[in-house]
Amino acid sequence: MPAKRPAPRLPLIDEPHMTDAQRALLTSLRAGPRGASITPRGPFAVWMHAPDFGELAQRLGAHCRYGTALSSRLSEFAILCTARLWRAQYEWFAHAPMAEKGGVKPKTIEDLRLGRKPKSAPKDELAIYDFVQELYKTRRVTDRTYKRVQAALGDAATVELVGILGYYALISMTLNVFRMLPPASEKLAFSEPK
Repeated sequence: MPAKRPAPRLPLIDEPHMTDAQRALLTSLRAGPRGASITPRGPFAVWMHAPDFGELAQRLGAHCRYGTALSSRLSEFAILCTARLWRAQYEWFAHAPMAEKGGVKPKTIEDLRLGRKPKSAPKDELAIYDFVQELYKTRRVTDRTYKRVQAALGDAATVELVGILGYYALISMTLNVFRMLPPASEKLAFSEPK
């Protein structure tokens, strides 16, 4: 029998029960690059409980996701690296399909999910992988690691990569603290702590 899923720590707020500030956040989410059909799930469901913060965070997130110099492939790869390190179930659920659509190989995605270095990944992904691992684990990057990423991305995209990593660490923390999981019909990517 599968382990029982932990319940979310905050309730989902249905549109008819939203305050004006919550409705404004939802309108802003729908008017942006995520599209008009977005529903407040995952981090957005949490941010409905603090809509002023949610507005600022979602605007940064829209830029990190849609407005940087990184290709979709590299951006989604970095997001998956972050999701794996944090074991953020909803983040993985939402972004693994986007990563594959963006060009990350299924084998690479599975290696990441299992916590393995994706040795068959392209050089630019491997440079980002090493950068992510080193940054999150040591809180710094060596000159060698920095130079590999900077050579692959250039200065502006390297700055934006750090921003993507920081934003998705925020997302991961939000999802994990408030126990926002994928729908019950979806298999969890990682085992949950007891």
